[in-house]
Amino acid sequence: MLIDEIKAANIKAMKERDNVTRGVLSVILTKYKLQEVEARSQGKEIGDKELIAIIQKTLKELADEKEGYVKVGNQERVDAIAKQEAVLQGYLPKQLSEQEIRDIIAGLEDKSVPNVMKHFKTNYAGQVDMSLVNSILRSL
Repeated sequence: MLIDEIKAANIKAMKERDNVTRGVLSVILTKYKLQEVEARSQGKEIGDKELIAIIQKTLKELADEKEGYVKVGNQERVDAIAKQEAVLQGYLPKQLSEQEIRDIIAGLEDKSVPNVMKHFKTNYAGQVDMSLVNSILRSL
């Protein structure tokens, strides 16, 4: 499972005294544990799909944080956040390109917005940015 890879990478980063990598991996592990406890209280299990969603949300948070540091000119923090983003990107599945998204939409019978969004959310979760799907769909 993906969580095991992240745990191993966190331990490796700790041994190598790589505080930037260890920090971002620890955040992911903490968020995962919190979601796992919440799911367990509801009698559910979580897996890689939920972990990928956590990573994607964290990447968006990091992008917002980096934007703030760019505005104030703190290049050291910008570089650290860029490294954290690169670490997290390594755990995400390959993202679909715009052309691949267009081809998938073209192959669907019902091209209504709710149907297309549901299709991508069900079949391509973690492999596609849903806002990109929405903008491509509206441009067709």
